[in-house]
Parts: sequence; C-alpha cells; structure tokens
Amino acid sequence: MLPIVDKPLIEYAVEEARAAGIEEFVFVTGRGKTAIQNHFDNHVELEATLRSKGRENELSSITSSMGAPGQFAYVRQMEPMGLGHAVWTARNFIGNEPFAVLLADDLISGEPGALAEMAQVHADHGGNVVALMEVPQDDTSRYGVVAPGADDGTIVEVLDLVEKPDPEDAPSNLAIVGRYILQPEVLDFLALGERGSGGEIQLTDSMARLIGGAPFNGVRLSGTRYDCGTKVGFLEANVAFALDRTDLGHDVADRISRVLETHRRDT
Repeated sequence: MLPIVDKPLIEYAVEEARAAGIEEFVFVTGRGKTAIQNHFDNHVELEATLRSKGRENELSSITSSMGAPGQFAYVRQMEPMGLGHAVWTARNFIGNEPFAVLLADDLISGEPGALAEMAQVHADHGGNVVALMEVPQDDTSRYGVVAPGADDGTIVEVLDLVEKPDPEDAPSNLAIVGRYILQPEVLDFLALGERGSGGEIQLTDSMARLIGGAPFNGVRLSGTRYDCGTKVGFLEANVAFALDRTDLGHDVADRISRVLETHRRDT
C-alpha cells in the first residue's frame, strides 16, 4: 500500500495485469492487511461527496481500480514461509490453468507493460516465462538466477534456476524479478513443502523442477524496474513517476533542482 506519487504499489500491479489481459485476481495477504481489500472496494461517502461537487476526475481515479463482483479474491498466508508458500496458498483459486504472479514491490515502468511482454512470449512459445534483468555479479545472492541457453537478446532459454547463489557460484548475472507466468504443475512441487534458501519454501526451487517438461523462457524486459522494497528504490520510483506526469513533472523537476542546489551549498 506504499504510494508511488498518488497510487499504492498494489494498484500499479493490478493495472499492469489488466493491460496484459488478466481478468481474475487473487491477493495473498497476511495479518493486518485489510487495507488492501478496502482499497479495491466502494468508498460510498467519498464517492457521494465527489459526485455532488462535480469532481469527476477525482471520482474516476478512485472507482477505476475496483473490479467487477467476484473478480477479486483474497487468501491469507498465515505464516511467512516464503514466496513459494504464498503462491501455494492460492492453489484452490488457480486450479489447473496457467497463472501469473506479480510482486508489487517490483515496480516496472514502460509500454507495453512487463506482464504484457511476457504474455506475448507465452502466447508464442507456451510453457513458463519469467522476467529477467542483468544485475552486478556481486548482487546475485539477492535473487533467483538463471543458467541461460539460447539467447536472442530478448528471449532467453532457461536451462536451470538457482535461488540466491553466492556470486562465485552464480550461473550468470541474469536475475529473476517479480513477474512470472507459470504452469499449474508447479503447485505439485510446492505442495511437498521442501525448504530451500533461508529455510523458506522457495518458488525458484519448484520452478527449476519444471524445466524439461515444457518450454521455459526468460524475457529481458524493455521497461525500468524499481525495487520499492528498499528505501532508495522507493524514493527513486516516486521521483521518476512524478517527473513522467504531465501535471507534475515540470514543478517536480524545479523542486528537485532547488533541493540539489541547496544540498551542494551545504556540503
């Protein structure tokens, strides 16, 4: 629910998924996360006030995020046992269909959206698709990393996956960021509950067991990724998205220039 300019991160993720053709959404939440459910619900008093004052732009901004009845569902991960476990808790909603996973703290800008790019690769090649970015070799221990095969500069064949490898053991510097399109068979491996890095049930470990059974590709995304799980990444995203706004960009650029000038004088 952390805001980037004037929308929470989770709303950017929903918009990206909708643009890729996603029609049903499952939010995996935890204790105390009811604000997410409330955000995608009616705000009766606020909507009535805005409507009575003729503030249609503001009204549209708060109603556009709501889904049709039954389009949004919520499931609670009762213990923080890792990303793989979080995905597994949504198994009854997923059923036996391919599904996408979006981690909202990885905010990715650009057109087309990240998931739309991946959906096109899935439509063309089938199987499993993950989002990739190149990271410094010393940072591989923070990510799931792929062992690449054929590589045309955009689509990378995935031969193996390693969760948080030490830099000297990493098979490449191509890291998976928070977007996945997966076949439902991954749920069978997650159901085994096997613990991996950090003692958690890692999604990467179960994805690795899918390799060979169906096509498995990574996509170098054309957009820019902001790691909003870090303070610096969160601030960077706010500045970048504000500068890109026609209603804010000029003023924000001016204020940033003033802050930088003051900082230079004082240091």
